Amino acid sequence: MATFTDLIKQHPLVLVDFSATWCGPCQMLAPILKDLKAHYGEKLSVIKIDVDKNNQLASTYRVQGVPTMLLFEDGQQVWRQSGVMTLPDLIAVVGRHIAS
Repeated sequence: MATFTDLIKQHPLVLVDFSATWCGPCQMLAPILKDLKAHYGEKLSVIKIDVDKNNQLASTYRVQGVPTMLLFEDGQQVWRQSGVMTLPDLIAVVGRHIAS
């Protein structure tokens, strides 16, 4: 089984969604992230991490609230945001890193 570090290094651009099943805003964000993935296709990998099942990983990345999204470029964290964002805002954030 791949480790988290392996997962964020397997693809040049990875968006990690730290969430929880009981979190209403996380449930609102899920279809937005699905649309984001559809928009960028193979250019972007999206990984969902359940903080209740992976609390050590959430602690490592200092996730204190959900949803929290982290964007990794070539294995390095380049962006972080807590809370729900709109699809156009997420496209803008990711687009800045795809263009680089």
